[in-house]
Parts: sequence; C-alpha cells; structure tokens
Amino acid sequence: MSRDVLAYELLPPERVALVDLLDRLLAGGVVLTGELVLSIADVDLVHISLRTLIASVDELQGAP
Repeated sequence: MSRDVLAYELLPPERVALVDLLDRLLAGGVVLTGELVLSIADVDLVHISLRTLIASVDELQGAP
C-alpha cells in the first residue's frame, strides 16, 4: 500500500459548505482565465481571451 492510500483511509473526508468555500476563495482572491475560439472549416474567425479577478473588496483595499 502506498502512503497516500493510508493517509486517505485514516482521515475522514472533509465536507465544506458552499458558503465556507466561497469565503475561502474570496479571502485570497481567484483569477479565472479562459479562451474562446470561433471557427468555420478549421479557419479561426474570432479569438477571445478572458481574464477576471474575483476577490472581496476588503481584501483588495488591504483592510486588516
């Protein structure tokens, strides 16, 4: 048995509520990136690159 399997069996799976997950993500900030390419007959017509930062206002302002 590998070490990872033993650790997984000994520790119970942690259940996280959606609100707690969002709180953790917003506290540190999240960067989402994506690309969209529209093409016809293997010819790229439109290429869109998307980037967004999601964070709490307190975190961006540097509140203690």
